[in-house]
Amino acid sequence: MGLSPDKNISHSNPRALLSWYLVIRLVVVCLFLGGTIVYHLQQEQWASSPIAMYLGCLTLITILQSSVSLYLLPRLNRYRHFINAQLCWDLLFIILVIYMTGGVVSLYSFFFILIIIASSVFFPRPQVLIVASASSILYGSLLDLQYYGYLPEFRGQPLPVSLNHYDVFYAVFLHVGAFFLTALLSGALAERLKKSEEARARREIDYGELERLNQAILSNINSGLMVVNTSGRIRSFNNAASKITGYRLQDVYNRPLEAIFPEFDGVDPKSLDGVNRGEMFYRKSDAETLTLGYSATRVVDRHSESLGLLIAFQDLTGIKTLEDQLKRADRLTAVGRLASGLAHEIRNPLASISGSVQLLLEDEKVRDEDRHLMEIVIKEADRLSSLLSDFLNFARPAPLQLESIDMAVLLDELIALLSASGQFNDVTVEKAYRGPARMKVDPQKMYQVLWNLLINAGEAVQPSGRIRVEIVEEKSEIIIEDSGPGIAEEDRDKLFEPFFTTKGKGTGLGLANVYANVEAHGGNIFVEPGNLGGARFKICLSSARSSET
Repeated sequence: MGLSPDKNISHSNPRALLSWYLVIRLVVVCLFLGGTIVYHLQQEQWASSPIAMYLGCLTLITILQSSVSLYLLPRLNRYRHFINAQLCWDLLFIILVIYMTGGVVSLYSFFFILIIIASSVFFPRPQVLIVASASSILYGSLLDLQYYGYLPEFRGQPLPVSLNHYDVFYAVFLHVGAFFLTALLSGALAERLKKSEEARARREIDYGELERLNQAILSNINSGLMVVNTSGRIRSFNNAASKITGYRLQDVYNRPLEAIFPEFDGVDPKSLDGVNRGEMFYRKSDAETLTLGYSATRVVDRHSESLGLLIAFQDLTGIKTLEDQLKRADRLTAVGRLASGLAHEIRNPLASISGSVQLLLEDEKVRDEDRHLMEIVIKEADRLSSLLSDFLNFARPAPLQLESIDMAVLLDELIALLSASGQFNDVTVEKAYRGPARMKVDPQKMYQVLWNLLINAGEAVQPSGRIRVEIVEEKSEIIIEDSGPGIAEEDRDKLFEPFFTTKGKGTGLGLANVYANVEAHGGNIFVEPGNLGGARFKICLSSARSSET
């Protein structure tokens, strides 16, 4: 019949539609033909009712044909020929039923309309019009043959012999008009249904894409996201939350929030109010404590019923460290400006005092007791002058004189100098590096930095202990740690401030100068607990790495 290929079938799931079509067709045939058979059997016996026998045979054939079709349907990959065969069978079956039941006087011509409607479910309008044309040709041909007397009569079922040509033309006109009108209307409705299904499918695809997009966002966002239901149990946990906390989804799923994260004690899953902004300390491990910033927002469903809380949190540890460094830099800058002015104001009178006392010492009439006191004044004046020099170096550092040097060689010289000083004879210095490790730095300033750190480490482990020196060349890091008592956590933030010291004797300018010199190189210095039990100073000079070998 020239029907369309599979790609023109109007429905995205033709197998399900064909199954329904075969079942409904079987039900319709059994209902109408079975009713006709019962009607005739009420008037006469089976043996004397040929029409009942004929229709019964057609019903049995239909049952067999539908059963075979239902059996073959799941095994098909293409449906064009199968649908064409079903429609051809139905058209031939209908014309045979009409022929058996009297032709022009048959009441079963409406079966053609059912077939036309059924074809509109599978095919677009042009193919439906082909089915309507085939129905018109078959029905018109049957009536023409009956009118001219070319149709043989079934045994016991005579056909009308006296037909008026006006009656035949009228019947053909009505049926053909009904067939094509049904084809046009059913085709239009089927096309609208198809467009509605496509629009619905597009919406479903959009929802699917939106769901995948949401999953991708949840998986790749840098903020930790956690959903806690109204019972206080964790129901969702994204990848960022796992990276920040160290827990996996299977570790926390459906567990109570307070059992896994007691730090979120300010979050109440049953409360209607969320948390706009909060901070807490989260102990990720024995050696690592994070500062987390978080917010909690109420989550509701489409019926405005509460589903719990969405807790979003971020690791603020690095930001807090940077804030502390900026605050320290601001304090040091202010102190530096003040120190520069004071140093100049103090140094000139101090030089006058020292010079005057030295002139007095040249007088031979000065008593020994006075001479001793004057020598103390000169000694303290020199110490105060040295302190002022350190202060000025901190407050107004000299410009960098950058050179590419081997940091391993510089450390070897300083370690040798430390061992030869005689002050740290029982201190063991471990070298955890292999030269060369070239960096572009100011040799004098870097000498001061490393010497100060080595002296501090030696004094921290006296009378005996261990110092470990390491160079991480790929990161341009220098690490000096000791086995001493370490530095209290409350003192770490003030360690690099001027005049702060944890020693019984000291000016408190050594580490301040260390910080200033490292910062002048564009680097950073951190202090933290070390693996040896004491303090661990880490100098990061990523911008000072040299390409020279």
